[in-house]
Amino acid sequence: MGDLENLLHNDKIVVPALIRIAIAHYQFETIHPFLDGNGRIGRLLITLFLVDSKILEKPLLYLSSYFERNKSLYYDNLTVVRTKNDMTQWLKYFLVGVEQTAVLATETLSQVLILKTELEQQINQTFGRKSHSASTLLQKLFVEPITDVNKVTIICSLSKKAANDLVADFVNAKILREMTGQNRNRIFVFDKYLNLFIKS
Repeated sequence: MGDLENLLHNDKIVVPALIRIAIAHYQFETIHPFLDGNGRIGRLLITLFLVDSKILEKPLLYLSSYFERNKSLYYDNLTVVRTKNDMTQWLKYFLVGVEQTAVLATETLSQVLILKTELEQQINQTFGRKSHSASTLLQKLFVEPITDVNKVTIICSLSKKAANDLVADFVNAKILREMTGQNRNRIFVFDKYLNLFIKS
């Protein structure tokens, strides 16, 4: 693990950051230092290294879905390094994953921006006097896509009744969906937003 840390932080080694983290990810998975959670930590290590290296401003590139899509291929490529000393095959596989994941993330971000613009227009055109509160709630839903009436009273500085009415308007406009099926302690989800990430 000490050697791995040195690889990540040694500026005298002139290697592109993506190659460095590809090697480090392989090495971490080979060391397998924990009883559980090595895969999750190994994947997180990629994102955090890219943020630390100033390649990403925010941790927005997750290779988990790429690795999970065909787990046997992921393990096969790791194994090729161990059994045949073939790092090139692993690097190719890893870099293809970075490229595919980045393209998918860009497409998803574009869809989020389109959805945001469409819903802002819908609110401005149909919510009348409630437009200000509705816009405030919408912005918050892009940060926290699951909410309840109590949260809405705080987010929008509304009475319980006004917050309840606003949530009902969002449900009628198909922006929110009630997910508990109960009359009390209801929870509402911003499906259109979450579904963009499920598809990706």
